[in-house]
Amino acid sequence: MTDAVAFRVMNEIGIIDQLERNLFERVLPHDLTVPQFIVLDHFVRLGGDRSPHELARALQVTKPTMTSTLQRLESKGFIKVMPYPKDGRGKRVSITGAGKRAREVAALAPQLESLTNAIGVGALEAAMPFLTNVRTYLDEHRE
Repeated sequence: MTDAVAFRVMNEIGIIDQLERNLFERVLPHDLTVPQFIVLDHFVRLGGDRSPHELARALQVTKPTMTSTLQRLESKGFIKVMPYPKDGRGKRVSITGAGKRAREVAALAPQLESLTNAIGVGALEAAMPFLTNVRTYLDEHRE
């Protein structure tokens, strides 16, 4: 029985993810895709710079996928890719001011306000500990 509940929860999260991606890609500015937005969001939330390998690992994508995403973001001027000072073969990636502005979620404001009005701030806040626990567990148990 527990397995069935866990599956239903994960299935709901998966469906929510698909619906959220569709919503985001319809309103994100600058022809950003959700993966590109996620990279910008990662930098805004955590700051600093990262190697492409660190980004791929953190965001659970392959290195070639991350390289492609970074190339698109760099062509838009949203990130800088620089040689790693200690090793000319490595690279470091950082967000630009334009990238920080592109990550602003103003384009999502009407959809987020509608969701908040429909579900309620209290219900959304009450969901956060549960969602954080699921994310933390999955993050700690990834391969």
